[in-house]
Amino acid sequence: MMAINLENFHVVHNEKQQQFELVAENRKSLLAYHRTPGVIIFDHTEVPPALEGQGIAAKMTRAALDFARTERLRVVPACSYVAAFIRKNAEYQSLLAAGKG
Repeated sequence: MMAINLENFHVVHNEKQQQFELVAENRKSLLAYHRTPGVIIFDHTEVPPALEGQGIAAKMTRAALDFARTERLRVVPACSYVAAFIRKNAEYQSLLAAGKG
């Protein structure tokens, strides 16, 4: 498997499908969410097995959390990956909805 340079790939916010997406090597990775007023719930992160371990999920999660911050949304990390990412990245912990994470 060839390592990919994430600098060359951009996360796209597909609001219609309620997911953040990154396409690399003709494979789509995604971070699915749903919203309630003032809250964004991150449900599921999916990276094709051939692309795992290259930082794609982290890049999508960072983009999604930056979006939440910009939109002033509280975050509920229903996805275990997103919850772990927030625990490891203190700059995002203030986004958590009360009692979550």
